[in-house]
Amino acid sequence: MPWLQIRLNTTPEHVPAFEDTLLDCGAIVVTFEDVHDDPVYEPDLNTTPLWKHTKVTGLFEADADLEHIRPAVEHKAAALGDADSLELKIEIVEDKDWEREWMDSYHPIQFGERLWVCPSWREVPDENAITLMLDPGLAFGTGTHPTTALCLQWLDSIDCQNKTIIDYGCGSGILGIAGLLLGANNMVGIDIDPQAVQATQANAERNNIDPARIEVKLPPYESDLQADIVVANILAGPLAQLAPTITALVKTGGKLALSGILANQAQEVIEAYQEWFTIESITEKEEWVRIVGVKNA
Repeated sequence: MPWLQIRLNTTPEHVPAFEDTLLDCGAIVVTFEDVHDDPVYEPDLNTTPLWKHTKVTGLFEADADLEHIRPAVEHKAAALGDADSLELKIEIVEDKDWEREWMDSYHPIQFGERLWVCPSWREVPDENAITLMLDPGLAFGTGTHPTTALCLQWLDSIDCQNKTIIDYGCGSGILGIAGLLLGANNMVGIDIDPQAVQATQANAERNNIDPARIEVKLPPYESDLQADIVVANILAGPLAQLAPTITALVKTGGKLALSGILANQAQEVIEAYQEWFTIESITEKEEWVRIVGVKNA
């Protein structure tokens, strides 16, 4: 069946008022989008920042009472002083198989020479390749984001055979599991989100990883273990703050890959680690960078 969609433009401080108005008028769901190219890269912890120009969309059943909804929205806009910039649009949206639309947007991706990440509903493109089966879920990490791609390409390029790998901020577990499939003996995943712990364990099982080869923990990780390879794909601020903690996880001569860093933040992160590491390379992809270092004696 078709749906009725009502869109308007507003500022972040007025978003809650318009959201309440649309829900009070019977909206099934209300979503927020960026009107312009004004991304929010690194929000503060426990905050949900919105864009300077935010598009608010309410989705209604097709027989919703427009004679009630439109005046209510326009009255709220007038009360907030938003009437001139509202740009109210009302559209009919044809129904789709949204699950199929979502599934069709994910496809196998190759990283480096050997490694593929493939959703479970797609055919493996190369039976001789190393394939990580992974479906999008609640935890970050499917390979589509540049920072994850940078880390996967790096893992494919190095020797993981018989190594120990730590995935700090493991999310879906994609990086640590990739290391195991590329030959690492065992992997430790660390993340502050309990859902990430569950996702990593589930994805390891989906890829037939022996449970004895994987350990997933919430921080603090209290162990004397030092890994041959440590990957931390989080954000620049936490990476700088956690430098002593992450450094302690890398054995002398071990490799460290850091990502989740914008190009203009790279120097700040390098300065946080250069006391302990020799920086080998800085690789950029779509404004994001990966920093690789080797731990000094």
